[in-house]
Parts: sequence; C-alpha cells; structure tokens
Amino acid sequence: MILVTGATGKTGSHLARQLVKSGHKVRALVRTADKAAALSAAGVEIAAGNGNSPTDVAAALKGVDRAVLIYPNGEQQLELEKLFVDQAAAAGVKHLVKLSSPEALEHMKNPVHQTHYKSEQHIKQSGLAWTMVRPNFFMQNFLANAHTIKTEGKFYLPMGDGRAAMTDTRDAAAVIAQVLTTPGHQGKSYDFTGPAVLTFTEVAAIFSKVLQKPVTYVNQDADSYKAYLGQFLKSTWHNDAVCEIFGEIRRGYFMPANDNFKQLMGREPTSFEQFVADHRAVFT
Repeated sequence: MILVTGATGKTGSHLARQLVKSGHKVRALVRTADKAAALSAAGVEIAAGNGNSPTDVAAALKGVDRAVLIYPNGEQQLELEKLFVDQAAAAGVKHLVKLSSPEALEHMKNPVHQTHYKSEQHIKQSGLAWTMVRPNFFMQNFLANAHTIKTEGKFYLPMGDGRAAMTDTRDAAAVIAQVLTTPGHQGKSYDFTGPAVLTFTEVAAIFSKVLQKPVTYVNQDADSYKAYLGQFLKSTWHNDAVCEIFGEIRRGYFMPANDNFKQLMGREPTSFEQFVADHRAVFT
C-alpha cells in the first residue's frame, strides 16, 4: 500500500491516479472525504484525517509500506512534516519520498527553502529509507494568471528580467511514481527542470503563439504585487515567502536546465508549449 499526502493538489492528484492505473494500491490522506470524491471514484482509498493529529496520521499509515510527503508551503509545514516522518518511522514504512525543492540548501534564507532543508535533514536522521524529488518552478503557477490572460491578454508578475527552467507538475508526479515503484532510488535526491530556461517575456510569446492571441507579460511593481497576492494568501508568512522567492528570480537567480528528467524517465520533460496547449481551455 502506498500512502499519498497532498493527493487533492496538482502534483498529488496526478500521482495518485497514475499509481492506481499502474495497478498499485493507493491510499490518500485528506482533510475531508468530500474533497476526494474524484480520487475515490478513480480507485484511491480515502483516509480522512488531519495532518496535525498523530492519531489520524498513524491510522492512515497502517499497513503502508511506501509513503509520499507532499505538504503545501506554510508556517506549520515543518512541524507537520516532522510529525508525519516520525509516525512513518514508527509504522515501519520502508520507503519515504518527499516532494522538495532544489533550493533546499542550508545557506538559502527564504523560509520555504529552509523548511524543505530542515525537513530533509529530519528525514535523513529518521532511519527511514528516503528519496528527495526536487523539481523547479512549476508551470502550473500560471494557472493563477488564467483570468487576466483570458480577459486582458496579459499576466502580471514582479519578475523583472528574471528567468526560470519551469517544470510541469505532471512530470514531478511521474518522477515520484518512478522512484516509488522501481529499485535503486533510495538515499538519492533528484533535482530536475523543464527543457528550457525562459524569461517571462518569452513565456508571454509562447502563450501568444499557442493561444493564437497576443499575450503580454506585465512586470508589476513588487510592492503592488505583494498587496494583490495578500488578498488570496491570508498568511503573512506565506505571502512574504512567496514574494521573496519571486524577488530572488527578479534579482537574477535561476536554476540552469538539466537532463536529469530524461535520464530518469527516458523521455523529454514537458515543454511550456505543451503545457499551454494542454490547458488551452483554462486560458481561453
């Protein structure tokens, strides 16, 4: 039995369905069963429970031999991930895979990066067999810009002339499934990217080409963007952390594209063109 956390999210939902289609028994830990109706219909066993409850987590882990840790970024994330790891170790889980970040490094100061780094360290010290799956900036972040792309032909981000080698969450799910179900991945960390480093002006050009309508990147003032984002992210911690990540990109940080995904999966990673084409209905 494989336990997937975050199974109602963009990466976890793809992962859970992919594992079921491949013939694996999958259980999802979700806050409320109502939110997981589609997963249940796809053949995923649902364990309703709260990630901050040791009792709920222990119950979800009963009979599980492999587990996937995909928790959303947040101020309590490290505490919740440590709880899950400790319960997984107590339950005798044989392999834990964490969705992490290539920026999970000791010297990175952003609280999201530090959370991933400290969680990875806790996992490595837990006695569990582990694998870290560390994709770069997700293409699916642009789904949050769908409304203005659709209505204005514009998307607003405070990235300046920054760039990123963006990754599709479906590729992240594919890597997690691969390392969960094939041998040789324990004790390894996999950093991977999409196929190309793109500026956000280049992203706009791809949107324009695929959607066959003009789409423009508007480099929004950082303070204005932070105020806008605060309407949706009610946690000041989360808003500050996200805007600082965007600030890192604006100041020139980027992860060069690599071929690690192809080495693992035997195929090219999803291009941004393909991502836009697959989500055309959302953007139009």
